[in-house]
Amino acid sequence: MDTLTFLGTGDAMGTPRVYCDCPVCEEARTGGINARLRSSVLVDNGDDFFVIDCGPDWRRQMESLNIRVMRRLLVTHGHFDHIGGLPEWADACRWTGIRGELYAPAEVLPIILRQYPWLGNQIEMIPLDDGITLDGWQIATWRVNHGKNGYSYAFRLDKNGYAWVYCPDSISLGEEETRLMREADLLVLGTSFYYEEAELSTRSVYDMTEAAVLLAGVRPRRAVYTHMSHDVDLRKTYELPDNVELGYAGKTVPLGRRVEE
Repeated sequence: MDTLTFLGTGDAMGTPRVYCDCPVCEEARTGGINARLRSSVLVDNGDDFFVIDCGPDWRRQMESLNIRVMRRLLVTHGHFDHIGGLPEWADACRWTGIRGELYAPAEVLPIILRQYPWLGNQIEMIPLDDGITLDGWQIATWRVNHGKNGYSYAFRLDKNGYAWVYCPDSISLGEEETRLMREADLLVLGTSFYYEEAELSTRSVYDMTEAAVLLAGVRPRRAVYTHMSHDVDLRKTYELPDNVELGYAGKTVPLGRRVEE
């Protein structure tokens, strides 16, 4: 059975914040459970793997798993916390003789290349708007609202009757944007705060109270929250739907149904 490993579950700034002495950041500075690198996941079938998103913590994430070679990557959108590690990956491809494969929606690829125009020397840029298959996973992508930050993309992956969705950056999704989320076996969803007080027009990612409403509508069998800010303290118990867990680096989830299910 394939497995999903969380490489990081932090928001764009990570935790701790360099300027902050809140209890969450102070605990994170001691190497505690609240230390969060930027959000990314790894999908492993036992023989090979691919990663979704490649933020500025990519090198630390690979070192934590003793990974020396990464061949394949999916990118949700072109913001720094999702592509900031691409120069290091390209350098690794150069020195290991691997030509990397980067899959992203077609309109995201020029954004990446404007930021890092040399990447094409080491990495092949492959649009996935019409869907692709990696390691038996049929992967579909669609645009989702990212609030004040414009838009991002979500991915739905289907294999052997099991479906899961990765959507780290979204807010205020409409019916069409949630269509492929409905009744998934697993939804990985970004929730930066438990309750965010800022005015909605200034925000870009769900909070957990809003996510509970979303989940009630799309009804995943299981959900894991990611993309969490220093507002979220993993030492606390939050009021969450019964099928929801908070992610953390190193957390693994089996991507398939057990026989008794």
